[in-house]
Amino acid sequence: MPHFLSTTDADFETRFTALLGAKREDSPDVDDAVAAIIADVRARGDACLVELTAKFDRLELTSDTLAFTPEEIDAYCAQVSAEEKQALETAAQRIRAYHVRQMPEDAFWTDPDGASLGWRWTPVSAAGLYVPGGLASYPSSVLMNAIPAKVAGVERLAIAVPTPDGKVNPLVLMAARLAGVDEIYRIGGAQAVAAFAYGTETVKPVDKITGPGNAFVAAAKRRVFGKVGIDMIAGPSEILVIADADNDPDWLALDLMSQAEHDESAQSILITDSPELAEKVVAAVEARLETLERREIAGASWRDYGAVITVRDLDEAVALSNRVAPEHLEICTAEPLQLSEKCQHAGAIFLGGWTPEAIGDYVGGPNHVLPTARSARFSSGLSVLDFLKRTTLAQMTPAALKAIGPAAERLANSESLEAHGLSVRARLDKLNKG
Repeated sequence: MPHFLSTTDADFETRFTALLGAKREDSPDVDDAVAAIIADVRARGDACLVELTAKFDRLELTSDTLAFTPEEIDAYCAQVSAEEKQALETAAQRIRAYHVRQMPEDAFWTDPDGASLGWRWTPVSAAGLYVPGGLASYPSSVLMNAIPAKVAGVERLAIAVPTPDGKVNPLVLMAARLAGVDEIYRIGGAQAVAAFAYGTETVKPVDKITGPGNAFVAAAKRRVFGKVGIDMIAGPSEILVIADADNDPDWLALDLMSQAEHDESAQSILITDSPELAEKVVAAVEARLETLERREIAGASWRDYGAVITVRDLDEAVALSNRVAPEHLEICTAEPLQLSEKCQHAGAIFLGGWTPEAIGDYVGGPNHVLPTARSARFSSGLSVLDFLKRTTLAQMTPAALKAIGPAAERLANSESLEAHGLSVRARLDKLNKG
């Protein structure tokens, strides 16, 4: 059974704080092993990738077979059914249309002192996307990572997708093709991250690495950050549902289970002002857990990390949600948009009972790569902005320098940076002599 809390209980604050602080991530200490793998890739390049792929994925490769050939991609794409291809195309079209609207505009203007100022957005030159491998890999994640990169204008996009025992998910390759991916490598783990960061004889280095992975991949991304950019370090999935009495309990139960079935460490939370609805949802969850294919995983998640919280009113629900800062927030109330305006911290918000979170995972349009573990308090989901850099522009006229230069000189002198001040003074002196 999940954790049951009520804001009317005397010990609510203590128990809610404990819920917030519960450690859900199974993060073994792999940093030393990852550091060794990264050093080995840097030292031996392709030879290390080949050796580790044989060791971990039981797949014998050579430098020539690290990447899928165009002919291999064609063959795997041909295995995708027409229905699956159409679904991927629908998702790709909607994701692309949404992210096109995120593109920021350049700006350049002249201020009252005569200085011309602005900024310019440019894409990173190359990005690497990590995709967990095998038949359980997710083509939707390929679309969500690759399409924003291409919309941003990334010139070269590479994917690393391990193929343990040679097993390939054809939908992943089809998604990569639809998204405009340029290179697909059948490598994984920390070694793939290292190859993207530092390059090998076959794998050219990239500027930014995105995509989910296991503890080794997460540790490798932490270690290479600074050499390259990364998107985020994602933890187990989570959903929080705010619901009033006027909801279908089975729908809410399925929404909660949609995240619980991801991982035993996932978390599903229901907050409602209706104790009766809470009871019905719990019963509906128990009924669904009898038949779900992934009931062992979902059941463990619900038992260990699930929570049902009853509140006095929906404003109280919003306040608790903001403290949780969930990855996914469903608002199933009479006025979801109005209530959402009070929800300050959430990775993605799904409005109304007809908007299950699963729509956002596939075809809604917004990105499904989202901050977890309360990091929505300070970060955002993946977007085109993750693949863009902003460069500022400034141009002084003689009049503008004369107007603001003396202040710069004074500040430079106050910081004992003589050459800074002199670089301004030399120009001011010339203006004064003229």
